[in-house]
Amino acid sequence: MPPRPEPDPVTGPAPRFRPLPPVRLVVDDLVVERGGRRVLDGVGLTLGPGEALLLTGPNGVGKSTLIRALFGLVRPEAGRIRLEGPDVEEPDEVAPRCHYLGHRDALKTALTVAENLAFWRRFLGDPGLEVDAALDRVGLLDLSDLPAAYLSAGQRRRLAIARLIAVRRPIWLLDEPTAALDAASEATLLALMAAHLAAGGSLLAATHLALPLSGARRLALTPADVDAGFDPDQPEIPPAAPARVPRP
Repeated sequence: MPPRPEPDPVTGPAPRFRPLPPVRLVVDDLVVERGGRRVLDGVGLTLGPGEALLLTGPNGVGKSTLIRALFGLVRPEAGRIRLEGPDVEEPDEVAPRCHYLGHRDALKTALTVAENLAFWRRFLGDPGLEVDAALDRVGLLDLSDLPAAYLSAGQRRRLAIARLIAVRRPIWLLDEPTAALDAASEATLLALMAAHLAAGGSLLAATHLALPLSGARRLALTPADVDAGFDPDQPEIPPAAPARVPRP
């Protein structure tokens, strides 16, 4: 059973989202290379409705690379990423069913807070909360007319998080989602995660923190040589041994 959302200490009662169609993400024997070096070797996982999977491991082990590969931003050398579900007609079209929250917040600095969120809501489709409601949920409604250029790093991150609830997609792919957030904003994000899972969504998050999500599974990515100095997310890539990842 997916966890019940807990009350959000920042914005009051826990949010409730409309139920999502059941979609399962399946990864089989994934192999990813960056800069001519094998980063991930034989990764297999499944992520179903109401499930959370936390990626852990040292810097440079390939957590970000795996998330980018799942979203289609990195081409695998081998293996398959697919969807399963009663309304899935194109199982290899994964990205349209996913939200991707990366290290960059994907904001236009010349647009206001509200204009940025309204753009993504129109562009991505699948509308969820209205713009004002989503901004209120992350504590940015009072700044809706402020250009994004004037936001702090934490406020920019909260605006990016608002995209997750202004557009409803069943699978959330989150790369260090708590980066730049204070304790209150982390609590808000956790409440949104729990509400998403309770509505039948799923999420996969790369994190260095122990996110307190009830029932969350963990997948530890471990390189063969942790001293190789390999960081697959940097443009210049020194030699390294591949990470070998068992199926969870």
